[in-house]
Amino acid sequence: MSKGIECMWMRGGTSKGAYFLADALPSDEQVRADTLLRVMGSPDARQIDGMGGADPLTSKVAVVQKSERDDADVDYLFLQVFVDQAIVTDAQNCGNILAGVGPFAIERGLVEPVEGETEVRIFMQNTGQISVARVQVKDGEVVYEGNARIDGVPGFSAPVPITFKDTAGSSCGALLPTGNAVDVIDGIEVTMIDNGMPCVVMRASDMGISGTETREELENNAELRAKLESIRLQAGPLMNLGDVKDKSVPKMTMVSEPTNGGAISTRTFIPHRCHASIGVLGAVSVATAAVLKGSPANVLATYESAAQMTLDVEHPTGCMTVVLDQNSQGEVDSAALLRTARKLFDGKVFVHANGL
Repeated sequence: MSKGIECMWMRGGTSKGAYFLADALPSDEQVRADTLLRVMGSPDARQIDGMGGADPLTSKVAVVQKSERDDADVDYLFLQVFVDQAIVTDAQNCGNILAGVGPFAIERGLVEPVEGETEVRIFMQNTGQISVARVQVKDGEVVYEGNARIDGVPGFSAPVPITFKDTAGSSCGALLPTGNAVDVIDGIEVTMIDNGMPCVVMRASDMGISGTETREELENNAELRAKLESIRLQAGPLMNLGDVKDKSVPKMTMVSEPTNGGAISTRTFIPHRCHASIGVLGAVSVATAAVLKGSPANVLATYESAAQMTLDVEHPTGCMTVVLDQNSQGEVDSAALLRTARKLFDGKVFVHANGL
């Protein structure tokens, strides 16, 4: 008989995945990876023999535990489970799944609820940064219902504002790992940037598209995908990420002029599938690229320059609002976003015994 593992399934932002307490999973990384592949049903394009939703956005995992750090309440490790490959990677953060970490920590008793609003300080183990999520609480329980709405998610939910600090260079060692706002790869001008998520940002027009195409159109464009992968593989070592052939970073974002009143329009590959929207930290990195003078994104972006700047980053299903704060040197030193989360089920997920 299969052994069940305590698990909570949650929607976090525009993603969905499994949330585990760290001690519920095997401590050995390879055994843990094998277990999570079985949980999701990978590798299989349909993930038919597991809980994954046949999409990178619904094949994600949060591993959470009480933190021993003075500046954090919980530690959060994000794991991306590939859909059609036997790969589980910790090479990136996920700001969408992060939106569910605060509620999950309260639900599991890792954080004492404070009536009205509970601040949960989260140490993001993937990159060593701290974020603060503010979770609505009533009568000692997490509130999921509310009036907040984010593009890419139907209906309304309780708001989960998240503030990020010191995210620059979290994976690559520097905001601009090459030291340049503009580099050229395969004849294409790009910005290689990491403000919480390693991204390669380029003009959509330079890639032979308008930037307004649907996700499906872009995924079916074999020539475009080949060009993106060539640039990505070359960008990896330049961004201090090494060989990225089997990694989920860097993300590849093509930008164009906004069409719906935002600051800039995006189409992002993550890295081989086109994102239905855009990742939270990916949006932060792209928004930061948009305010870098002379960058491909900056030339196309529309925004008002100020100490605090609000940029709506357009994506295929709407937009994501990013608030950037600049320090006295004009450098971006913090970002805030609004996300929502919803508990979907709480119980046990079952895995074949040989997967444990």
